[in-house]
Amino acid sequence: MTVRFAPATALGFLLLSSCGYHVGGRADLMPKSIQTIAIPAFNSSSTRYRLADTLPNDIAREFRERTRFHILQDPSEADAVLNGSIISVQIYPGLFDPSSGKVTSVQINVTLTLNLLEHSTGRVLYSRANFSARQNYEVATDPHQFFDESGPAFTRLNRDVAHDVVSAIVENF
Repeated sequence: MTVRFAPATALGFLLLSSCGYHVGGRADLMPKSIQTIAIPAFNSSSTRYRLADTLPNDIAREFRERTRFHILQDPSEADAVLNGSIISVQIYPGLFDPSSGKVTSVQINVTLTLNLLEHSTGRVLYSRANFSARQNYEVATDPHQFFDESGPAFTRLNRDVAHDVVSAIVENF
Protein backbone atom coordinates (compact mmCIF):
# COMPACT_ATOMS: atom_id res chain seq x y z
CA MET A 1 0.00 0.00 0.00
CA THR A 2 2.79 2.47 0.87
CA VAL A 3 4.62 1.57 -2.34
CA ARG A 4 1.68 2.94 -4.38
CA PHE A 5 1.73 6.26 -2.54
CA ALA A 6 5.50 6.78 -2.71
CA PRO A 7 5.52 8.11 -6.31
CA ALA A 8 2.60 10.43 -5.57
CA THR A 9 4.35 11.73 -2.45
CA ALA A 10 7.59 12.30 -4.36
CA LEU A 11 5.69 14.12 -7.11
CA GLY A 12 4.02 16.31 -4.47
CA PHE A 13 7.37 17.28 -2.95
CA LEU A 14 8.80 18.09 -6.38
CA LEU A 15 5.84 20.32 -7.22
CA LEU A 16 6.04 22.16 -3.89
CA SER A 17 9.77 22.75 -4.21
CA SER A 18 9.44 24.20 -7.71
CA CYS A 19 6.47 26.52 -7.10
CA GLY A 20 8.48 29.32 -5.48
CA TYR A 21 7.34 28.51 -1.96
CA HIS A 22 9.72 29.75 0.72
CA VAL A 23 9.67 30.33 4.43
CA GLY A 24 8.73 33.93 5.27
CA GLY A 25 11.55 36.18 6.43
CA ARG A 26 14.23 34.16 4.65
CA ALA A 27 14.14 35.53 1.10
CA ASP A 28 16.74 38.01 -0.05
CA LEU A 29 15.43 39.79 -3.13
CA MET A 30 17.81 42.74 -2.92
CA PRO A 31 20.36 43.15 -5.73
CA LYS A 32 23.63 41.36 -4.97
CA SER A 33 25.51 44.60 -5.66
CA ILE A 34 24.06 46.06 -2.46
CA GLN A 35 26.38 45.12 0.41
CA THR A 36 26.20 48.23 2.61
CA ILE A 37 23.29 50.43 3.69
CA ALA A 38 23.34 53.80 5.43
CA ILE A 39 20.40 54.82 7.60
CA PRO A 40 20.61 58.50 8.54
CA ALA A 41 18.32 60.12 11.11
CA PHE A 42 14.78 60.48 9.83
CA ASN A 43 13.11 63.80 9.14
CA SER A 44 10.26 64.46 11.53
CA SER A 45 7.35 66.82 11.80
CA SER A 46 6.45 65.30 15.17
CA THR A 47 6.94 66.64 18.67
CA ARG A 48 8.49 63.26 19.58
CA TYR A 49 11.97 64.48 18.68
CA ARG A 50 13.86 61.38 19.88
CA LEU A 51 11.86 59.08 17.61
CA ALA A 52 13.70 60.47 14.54
CA ASP A 53 16.96 59.13 16.03
CA THR A 54 15.89 55.97 17.84
CA LEU A 55 13.82 54.51 15.01
CA PRO A 56 16.69 54.50 12.45
CA ASN A 57 19.00 53.02 15.11
CA ASP A 58 16.56 50.19 15.75
CA ILE A 59 16.16 49.56 12.01
CA ALA A 60 19.96 49.45 11.68
CA ARG A 61 20.19 46.95 14.55
CA GLU A 62 17.53 44.77 12.90
CA PHE A 63 19.44 44.83 9.60
CA ARG A 64 22.65 43.78 11.41
CA GLU A 65 20.94 40.94 13.25
CA ARG A 66 18.87 39.48 10.41
CA THR A 67 20.58 40.20 7.11
CA ARG A 68 23.87 40.05 5.22
CA PHE A 69 24.09 43.85 4.92
CA HIS A 70 26.67 46.00 6.68
CA ILE A 71 25.31 49.24 8.12
CA LEU A 72 27.40 52.38 7.66
CA GLN A 73 27.08 55.85 9.16
CA ASP A 74 28.15 57.81 6.09
CA PRO A 75 25.61 57.74 3.22
CA SER A 76 28.31 58.66 0.68
CA GLU A 77 30.17 55.39 1.40
CA ALA A 78 27.14 53.07 1.28
CA ASP A 79 25.74 51.13 -1.67
CA ALA A 80 22.20 52.13 -0.65
CA VAL A 81 20.63 54.74 1.62
CA LEU A 82 17.40 54.31 3.58
CA ASN A 83 15.77 57.71 4.01
CA GLY A 84 12.71 58.15 6.14
CA SER A 85 10.32 60.78 7.37
CA ILE A 86 8.04 60.58 10.36
CA ILE A 87 4.82 62.02 9.01
CA SER A 88 2.77 61.84 12.18
CA VAL A 89 2.71 60.51 15.72
CA GLN A 90 -0.78 60.39 17.15
CA ILE A 91 -1.73 59.30 20.64
CA TYR A 92 -5.37 58.42 21.27
CA PRO A 93 -7.25 57.31 24.37
CA GLY A 94 -8.34 53.73 23.83
CA LEU A 95 -10.31 52.57 26.86
CA PHE A 96 -11.91 54.39 29.76
CA ASP A 97 -12.67 53.28 33.31
CA PRO A 98 -16.48 53.25 33.43
CA SER A 99 -16.64 54.27 37.09
CA SER A 100 -14.22 57.21 37.00
CA GLY A 101 -14.16 58.12 33.31
CA LYS A 102 -10.35 58.11 33.34
CA VAL A 103 -8.32 56.76 30.44
CA THR A 104 -6.98 53.24 31.10
CA SER A 105 -5.50 52.41 27.70
CA VAL A 106 -3.77 54.54 25.07
CA GLN A 107 -2.97 53.79 21.43
CA ILE A 108 0.04 55.25 19.60
CA ASN A 109 -0.14 55.54 15.80
CA VAL A 110 3.00 56.37 13.81
CA THR A 111 3.04 57.02 10.07
CA LEU A 112 6.30 56.97 8.09
CA THR A 113 7.53 57.47 4.56
CA LEU A 114 10.47 55.25 3.58
CA ASN A 115 12.72 55.21 0.51
CA LEU A 116 15.67 52.92 -0.09
CA LEU A 117 17.80 54.30 -2.93
CA GLU A 118 20.79 52.78 -4.66
CA HIS A 119 23.52 55.34 -4.05
CA SER A 120 25.36 55.08 -7.38
CA THR A 121 22.34 55.24 -9.70
CA GLY A 122 19.60 56.82 -7.58
CA ARG A 123 17.35 53.88 -8.46
CA VAL A 124 14.51 53.27 -6.00
CA LEU A 125 14.92 49.81 -4.45
CA TYR A 126 12.04 50.15 -2.00
CA SER A 127 9.46 52.85 -1.37
CA ARG A 128 6.53 53.02 0.99
CA ALA A 129 4.54 56.24 1.34
CA ASN A 130 2.30 55.51 4.33
CA PHE A 131 3.99 52.92 6.51
CA SER A 132 1.80 52.73 9.60
CA ALA A 133 2.43 51.13 13.00
CA ARG A 134 0.42 50.95 16.23
CA GLN A 135 1.18 50.17 19.85
CA ASN A 136 -1.09 50.13 22.91
CA TYR A 137 -0.19 50.69 26.53
CA GLU A 138 -2.02 50.75 29.83
CA VAL A 139 -2.41 53.80 32.04
CA ALA A 140 -2.76 53.39 35.82
CA THR A 141 -5.93 54.94 37.25
CA ASP A 142 -4.55 55.02 40.79
CA PRO A 143 -2.27 58.09 41.19
CA HIS A 144 -0.21 56.24 43.86
CA GLN A 145 0.67 53.48 41.38
CA PHE A 146 1.35 55.73 38.40
CA PHE A 147 4.11 54.68 36.04
CA ASP A 148 4.54 56.35 32.66
CA GLU A 149 4.34 53.44 30.24
CA SER A 150 4.75 55.59 27.12
CA GLY A 151 8.55 55.16 27.00
CA PRO A 152 8.43 51.34 26.96
CA ALA A 153 5.52 51.52 24.49
CA PHE A 154 7.63 53.58 22.07
CA THR A 155 10.49 51.09 22.54
CA ARG A 156 8.14 48.23 21.58
CA LEU A 157 6.82 50.27 18.66
CA ASN A 158 10.38 50.90 17.39
CA ARG A 159 11.21 47.19 17.63
CA ASP A 160 8.05 46.20 15.73
CA VAL A 161 8.57 48.85 13.04
CA ALA A 162 12.21 47.81 12.60
CA HIS A 163 11.21 44.18 12.14
CA ASP A 164 8.46 45.03 9.64
CA VAL A 165 10.63 47.47 7.65
CA VAL A 166 13.54 45.03 7.30
CA SER A 167 11.18 42.20 6.30
CA ALA A 168 9.47 44.39 3.71
CA ILE A 169 12.75 45.58 2.20
CA VAL A 170 14.48 42.20 2.10
CA GLU A 171 11.44 40.36 0.74
CA ASN A 172 10.56 43.28 -1.57
CA PHE A 173 6.96 43.64 -0.41
